[in-house]
Amino acid sequence: MADSAADASDLARSADDLRHLDAVVSVCRACPRLVSWRERVAVEKRASFADQPYWGRPVPSFGDPRARLLVVGLAPAANGANRTGRMFTGDWSGDWLYAALHRAGLASAPTAVDARDGMELRGCRILSPVHCAPPANRPSVEERRTCSAWFDRELVLLTGARAALCLGSMAWTSLLGAARRLGWTVPRPAPRFGHGARARLLRPGGAGLEVVGCYHVSQRNTFTGRLTVGMLDEAIAAADRLSRG
Repeated sequence: MADSAADASDLARSADDLRHLDAVVSVCRACPRLVSWRERVAVEKRASFADQPYWGRPVPSFGDPRARLLVVGLAPAANGANRTGRMFTGDWSGDWLYAALHRAGLASAPTAVDARDGMELRGCRILSPVHCAPPANRPSVEERRTCSAWFDRELVLLTGARAALCLGSMAWTSLLGAARRLGWTVPRPAPRFGHGARARLLRPGGAGLEVVGCYHVSQRNTFTGRLTVGMLDEAIAAADRLSRG
């Protein structure tokens, strides 16, 4: 794992633009457990998708390369993005997220079912601290550490980003951790995650990244009413306003 992690870090640093970064992310095999799981799911398949091909590889980020707003998730879903090859596409969470982004004028359509459906994001990009579907949706600490090389490099390349919407506590802590590794100024004590929580990160040179917390668009949160449509719309609107300066 250590050698593979070093290889991933070297490849990430070598990426000179987002297209190059997406390409090298999509062939990463640094984490044996994640490789085994994502490929097993792609072969066994959920019964309702038995007739469909599965991506079964790391899922690159998706959206505008000149994004002013970043949407940070957790990891690909086993039968969602791991099937379709695009972040938040083909599952319940994606149905919620893309519908909300469309209402905010950030997505070209309210639904995302396939990576070839023509969906476009405007001024917005979806990132994830982990690019492979993990068993039980829980990447290990070591897997998160290995994948952080890709996350860090993408943040460096996204020079136009001015705000980030963090979907869940892992997205929040991952973004703050990346900021520290990159030498950004992070408030002390560390801001705690919560729905509607706010933080301001400063890049070297003074450019700020405004961070907004939002409960994750998981079935657990949306089925129970912990996250409502109105709450999600308000969080996206707040982050979008901040991204416009």
